[in-house]
Amino acid sequence: MSSLWTPEGEHRVPRRPSESPPSAAAPAQGAPGAAPGPGRPPGPGTPTGAARRPGPGGEADDAELLEHLEELRNQLVATPVEVVIANHAYGLFELAAIHLSERPADVEQARLAIDALGALVEGLAGRLGEPEASLVDALAQIRLAFVQISAAQGPEASAVPGGGSGPVTAGG
Repeated sequence: MSSLWTPEGEHRVPRRPSESPPSAAAPAQGAPGAAPGPGRPPGPGTPTGAARRPGPGGEADDAELLEHLEELRNQLVATPVEVVIANHAYGLFELAAIHLSERPADVEQARLAIDALGALVEGLAGRLGEPEASLVDALAQIRLAFVQISAAQGPEASAVPGGGSGPVTAGG
């Protein structure tokens, strides 16, 4: 079973139509979309009622689904764009880390994820608000990990097709 991250939280996505419908899992504590503290109203990223489940007939009512989609859209519109971008950037970081943790590491797939993360973080420098410092640190850490892991696998792992060094080398 796969999952999809939204400002509302994680939604399970079945691989086959015969599997059960998506459900929402609560986001990590302190993450965008985490549950509100005492005395605070639910924010735009707070799960409200989780994902709809089919009724006794086996399928959710179309009107109910449309209402839920509108609710999700409103939550997304109310969420600051820098929070949504940061969420995607953290996903790219995790994707790169997953490929680097494979044995042997899949450095080409990791390189693409790191380059995409770099394009977001460096391309939007000064516009990412509060998450920016964490994203810059994450980018530096994953680049360092890439260099160390690809060097351990040998010179062919760190070489860029066509020669030269790619954007994920130690210098950036």
